[in-house]
Amino acid sequence: MDAREIKRARTGVPGLDDILLGGLAEGRVFLLEGTPGTGKTTIALRFLDEGAKAGERGLYVTLSETEQELRIAAESHGWTLDDKVEVFEVVPPESLLDSDQQQSLLYSSDLELGETTKLIFEAVERSKATRIVLDSLSEIRLLAQSSLRYRRQILALKHYFSRHGSTVLMLDDLTTEAMDKTVHSVAHGVIRLEELTPDYGAERRRLRVIKYRAQGFRGGYHDFTIDKGGARVFPRLVAAEHRRDFRRAQVKSGVEALDALLGGGIELGSSTLVLGPSGAGKSLLCLQFVADAIRKGGKAAMFAFDEELGLLFDRVRPLGFDLEAMQRGGKLMIKQFDAAELSPGEFAHEVRKAAADPEVKTVLIDSLNGYQAAMPQENSLVLHMHELLQYLNRCGVSTFLTVAQHGLVGEMKSPVDVTYLADSVILLRYFEAEGSVRRALSVIKKRTGWHEDTIREFWIDKGLHVGEPLTEFHGVLRGTPELHADRRPGRPAHEE
Repeated sequence: MDAREIKRARTGVPGLDDILLGGLAEGRVFLLEGTPGTGKTTIALRFLDEGAKAGERGLYVTLSETEQELRIAAESHGWTLDDKVEVFEVVPPESLLDSDQQQSLLYSSDLELGETTKLIFEAVERSKATRIVLDSLSEIRLLAQSSLRYRRQILALKHYFSRHGSTVLMLDDLTTEAMDKTVHSVAHGVIRLEELTPDYGAERRRLRVIKYRAQGFRGGYHDFTIDKGGARVFPRLVAAEHRRDFRRAQVKSGVEALDALLGGGIELGSSTLVLGPSGAGKSLLCLQFVADAIRKGGKAAMFAFDEELGLLFDRVRPLGFDLEAMQRGGKLMIKQFDAAELSPGEFAHEVRKAAADPEVKTVLIDSLNGYQAAMPQENSLVLHMHELLQYLNRCGVSTFLTVAQHGLVGEMKSPVDVTYLADSVILLRYFEAEGSVRRALSVIKKRTGWHEDTIREFWIDKGLHVGEPLTEFHGVLRGTPELHADRRPGRPAHEE
């Protein structure tokens, strides 16, 4: 049969069907493997619940958990296993449960393999199920006791299920000592779930499709979470798959001198990196572009990692930015993240949701330092940001990122170098002159056109103000400027 003609059984797990390009091929056997706690049961129950909603009968064959445990797990996510989903427990014979038996603990190995298989076949015949979950293969592997016998048993199960046209999800908790790959070669597709535990913060879960015969799928690792309502998978972002038609234009900040420094403004559909020490005014500079976009009738999105939103609202309101009002008016989507509780895939998913609105033309990520905490591996961070920025650029969104450099004056170091990714780079600096601390900014790089190569002083007073080029100093960007011998420093415009 042509691969395009094979029907798909949707799993119902948000994002997973996207990775599988539609779902699981009907009438095939699939393996879902992962250590205990990775989410196998949650995904399996959602698979059966999705089938029940489509009018298909489901069967959950359990060799480890009880029916009561499974139903409680389903109810915790808001699902009800109605009469279309049967839970069948493979239990030891009554003789093993006899009170006269001096045995306080029972194992699945107390059952003969043949008897267990017979019970499973009878349950399938009785239920007439088109979706089946078998939980778990570890018990069958223990009953088989040898690799050869285990392989024969898995092949027998596969052929039996195929004759009935059932779509089967076999679960493996990988708890046996021998890492037998028998099912990998027999199954039509293999999905592996993993759980990572960072030194600090919540556990991170991810999955990978290892194999899917005669079917394309999205490769690589995909982050996922388990919340009330089940699992949510965040497919890995591939920028090349997305593009939106838009007209190139210049994005203004609303500050005439700053726009002049930028050669007229920032190009729509480009990325801008704002570097500088803590407190230099990076967020304020970016908010100028956010506010101007909203003032002109557009929308914007802001993702904050470092500052509590209430404090941010109060801090910028006297400077002329009423972010709370913009949010209430539906013009600004602002969201705060806790880096210790966030996976990179989940963050990319939130950004994509915001950019899906064609009216959103400006996105601010404040700051990359906080986001780096969610992805401490620098190489992974750079690759992830590359895809995210390329995606936003292709959607016609102007992206602003802030990075706080280490140090306040003198030599500065960035925690991660992403300057080559950005189309424009704006550098902020503190410098000392005439016994006072001042601020300076310069445009270091702009791929999309001409820009001034001057260094200008700026100050914050009910907004952002940019002065004339600092021509009487050299060494401003080092933080320790020197006065030209034939010049006397002038006072900043706001102090005259």
